[in-house]
Amino acid sequence: LEKDRNGGFPHDLHRAMADGGWLGIAMPEAVGGAGLGITEATIMMQAIAESGAGASGASAIHMNIFGLNPVVKFGTDAQRARMLAPLMAGDEKACFAVTEPTAGLDTTKLKTMAVRQGDRYIVHGQKVWISTAQVAHKMLLLARTTPLEDVTNPTEGLSLFYTDLDRNFVREIVKMGRKAVDSNEVFIDGLPIPAEDMIGEEGKGFRQILHSLNPERILVAGECIGIARNALRRAAEYANERVIFARPIGQ
Repeated sequence: LEKDRNGGFPHDLHRAMADGGWLGIAMPEAVGGAGLGITEATIMMQAIAESGAGASGASAIHMNIFGLNPVVKFGTDAQRARMLAPLMAGDEKACFAVTEPTAGLDTTKLKTMAVRQGDRYIVHGQKVWISTAQVAHKMLLLARTTPLEDVTNPTEGLSLFYTDLDRNFVREIVKMGRKAVDSNEVFIDGLPIPAEDMIGEEGKGFRQILHSLNPERILVAGECIGIARNALRRAAEYANERVIFARPIGQ
């Protein structure tokens, strides 16, 4: 509640979850995770929300759980070792850089472009409503590597990168509610990304990102259930304590 009033990422919650091994709940055991599934991860996220932490507590942890599932599914052994361990240990935080000002959730219309130049890609574009970018060290970035007009299917030509985030190009958005977890615009102007930071095959990023988005939607549903249960409990307690006309209103 203090964080939501005054702002500031709940680093203490994030650190406690990392130290308890919870951030790796759905990561493979081979890379140091618990190797559990979406059911167990959803129960955990529901518990965080139901505790009273609500959307702020859940959002502080959320991206870590299935956000890097494309790395698990499509990354090389070297990428998994390099990218997943720091996230599970709580030493690095990641943000999800997909939505854009003009495209919104119409992902195939993304305009951010990544152009191959030798052993790296040069990226230009803008992302918006990017949670935790004020504290993130890394970003999972979806960008076009082939222009939309040059592909036969609009889902083709998008590529996925997991790379360093330069916070000098991050601007926080002032909003009502969930102040503990920042929302941001990210301006990308000539960002060089090493080719080894590309996840999976070039041009197949749309299918890869679904391995983040689909399980994340289930986690959100669990978080909503947790918030609702907390609200019902509070309402029931109030109805039994609030006395009008000589009896509790819940009677």
